[in-house]
Amino acid sequence: MTYNIKEKITTGYKELKTKYEKLNPIARETIETVIFVVVMVIIIRFFIGEIRWIPSASMHPTLLEGDRIVVERYSRFYRSPERGDIMVFYPPFEKLKNNPWRIFSRLTGFFCKDIAYIKRVIGLPGEKVKIKSDSTGKYTVYINGKPLQEDYIVSPYEYPPCSNAVTCEFDIPEDYYLMLGDNRGHSEDGRYWGLLKKDRFIGRAVVIFWPLNRIEKLR
Repeated sequence: MTYNIKEKITTGYKELKTKYEKLNPIARETIETVIFVVVMVIIIRFFIGEIRWIPSASMHPTLLEGDRIVVERYSRFYRSPERGDIMVFYPPFEKLKNNPWRIFSRLTGFFCKDIAYIKRVIGLPGEKVKIKSDSTGKYTVYINGKPLQEDYIVSPYEYPPCSNAVTCEFDIPEDYYLMLGDNRGHSEDGRYWGLLKKDRFIGRAVVIFWPLNRIEKLR
């Protein structure tokens, strides 16, 4: 007997439903609970936010190794990243596989192996950014020719010199951003790997909630 695709799906669904109904009540309740938890995790992580921890010193002194932060995701539905926002994102060199398991792991956070970075938004779409030093060795970021006041960085003197490997001038196209760490001397950021496309953002860091002595709302 020949079945078309729709009939095969319908038949498969009925068989699965029959097997499920034959399970004992405890097994069925366990399965339903697991499915509910997974669905709620996906909804919360995709629409509301998630929890991350800081693994490196690239955002000193704002964020320290071991800090636990809340990353909100809901603002992306009504606003674009703004200068000064601390964002979590997938760097442009990270290849995101879109097979079912990798998509599931990103949505739930379960066994997710995709590398995410956290940096601060410095340059916005349409801007010209230049990083240059003066005679004293002090570095300043210029946005469209105007100096950017940055009281959050470790030191304006702790910068790697501009070179073929360290880019210091950027013309930012539409939908791209320049991301830099607050610890400019120890941060692998946009100076090394270039600009970040908007669709690589995960969410905005809003609160440090652990350890208790560092609870703080992030600027």
